[in-house]
Amino acid sequence: MHGQVGIVVPVNHRELPPSVIKVSYPHPGNLHEPDAYVAWNGRGSTHLFARADEHFAMLLERASQRTLATVTDPEEAIMIQGRLSHRLSVAAPSGLPKLSDRTDRWHDKIRSTAATFGHPLPSKIMDAAMATLHELGPEQPDTLVHGDLHDANILASDRESWLAVDPKTYVGDPAHEALNVIRSPRFDGLLRSSDMQPGVLRLLDIYCEAAQLDSERTRRWTQFGAVREAMWGRRHGDPDWLIQATDRLAEALV
Repeated sequence: MHGQVGIVVPVNHRELPPSVIKVSYPHPGNLHEPDAYVAWNGRGSTHLFARADEHFAMLLERASQRTLATVTDPEEAIMIQGRLSHRLSVAAPSGLPKLSDRTDRWHDKIRSTAATFGHPLPSKIMDAAMATLHELGPEQPDTLVHGDLHDANILASDRESWLAVDPKTYVGDPAHEALNVIRSPRFDGLLRSSDMQPGVLRLLDIYCEAAQLDSERTRRWTQFGAVREAMWGRRHGDPDWLIQATDRLAEALV
């Protein structure tokens, strides 16, 4: 099995439960994945049995190949994501990258990209995103954030109903995670709709209640994240429908 940056090979070991070896593409974003698994110790995530950091390799507990995308009720699915996010929001070990350290870089990159592409978003949307970045960005809790908790990174398991895999491993505000949840593949239909606002706000309310997050703070981080991802998508060639959908998401959350 494989994703975009790693290969996963099932293995059997006489002294361990069913396992997999995951080998990732060497990249700074993959450096701290094992540290997250150590911090969680199987609480809402797969267990880490062994690590070989110099090879970007891990021996992990095996989950099933059934993802959260198989849950057909979107409200049930996002509730599961919220509860799992809350369980994963533990005190972060030292030495992990902090979201608060990225605020200046995000500001500069968003502004420069907007200028390059002719300022595609209205000033109201950009100003709201920048206000969130300046007001909420510098001071964030020392909380471990999964960083990519979309439905394809949540697997069914016998030990627990659902386990998170493939963390991107940041330290900061757990409310920042909500954008990845709302942009899960299962919600493509909602994001493509002409009037997404009621559905998105309803899902965010459910997510915040399950994750025990402040709804206004989460809405603001999600709106900022949509602006950031819309600009990233323009720079890196995301499909046009996804860029336009993310633009509308940013507008719907102002």
